[in-house]
Amino acid sequence: MSSATPEKHVPSYIDPTKPSIARVYDAFLNGTDNYEVDREVVRSVKKAAPEAADLAVENRAFLIRACRFLAGQSGITQYLDCGSGLPTAENTHQVVQRINPDSRVVYVDNDPLVLAHSRALLEEDESTVIVSEDIFEPERLLQNEVVRSKLDWNEPIALLHMGTLHHYNGEEVRSRKDIMRAYIEALPSGSYVAISHFLDPEDEYSATARKMEDMFLHSMMGSGTFSTRAELEELFNGLEIVAPGLVQCVDWWPDGPQLKQLNAAQRCIAGGVAGKP
Repeated sequence: MSSATPEKHVPSYIDPTKPSIARVYDAFLNGTDNYEVDREVVRSVKKAAPEAADLAVENRAFLIRACRFLAGQSGITQYLDCGSGLPTAENTHQVVQRINPDSRVVYVDNDPLVLAHSRALLEEDESTVIVSEDIFEPERLLQNEVVRSKLDWNEPIALLHMGTLHHYNGEEVRSRKDIMRAYIEALPSGSYVAISHFLDPEDEYSATARKMEDMFLHSMMGSGTFSTRAELEELFNGLEIVAPGLVQCVDWWPDGPQLKQLNAAQRCIAGGVAGKP
C-alpha cells in the first residue's frame, strides 16, 4: 500500500495504531498488506541504512533457496515454518511442493492478519495448514494438536525460523539459545533446522548494523536485535551445519555470481541450515 493512498478498510481484529512484524516485513517488500504505522517503521530504519529493505529481500531469497535445498536434497517431506508471515510470492509450501508434491507444511503465526490471509489461501490445500501459537513458546507450540497430528514426529522434519528470533525480547527470562534447544531436542534424528537472523558483522559495517538495530528497537515495533556470528552459532548447538555454514544470506548457495558489491543491509543478515544427527 502506498503511503500516498488512503488506508483501506481496517478489519476489526487489526489495531492500525500498532505496527506488526509481519506487516513491517510486507512493507519492506513493497507489499500491500500494511498500514501507515508499519511504513513509519520502515522509513525510520531506512534513515540508518537507505538500503535496509534488502534485509527483508535477502531473508526471503534465503528462505526460497533453503527450501529448494531441503526439498531437493534432504529427502524431507515435512516442514514446520515458525513465524511464517504474510503470504507472498513463493511461499514455503509452494517451493517445496513444486519439487515434491507429497510435502506437508505447518505454518505457525499469531498475527491476526497473517492467520486470516493464510487460511483463505490454504482453504483447499489439504497438505498445508496454519496454526495460531507463540513461536517463542516451543513447549506449548509442539503440543498443539494440529502440529502433532499433521506432522509425523517419528520421521525427519525441517524446522524453519526465518527472520524470527531477532524479534524476541525475552532474553532476561529465557534466551534464544534455550528456545532453539527446546525445538532441536524435540526433532527426530535426520531433521534439519534453517535460521536467518540480523547480523552484526563486526567490521566496518558494524556501526550501520547497530544504527538499524537502534531504529528497530526504538520504533513502535520495539524489536530487531542484531547479533554477532558467535552468538548466532549458538542457536545451532547440537547440529551439523551444512556447507557453506553460517554466512551472510546472500552468500548461501546464490543462484549465480555476485556481480555487484554488497550493500550494508546485505552484509547484516545471516543464515544457515543444519542437520540433526
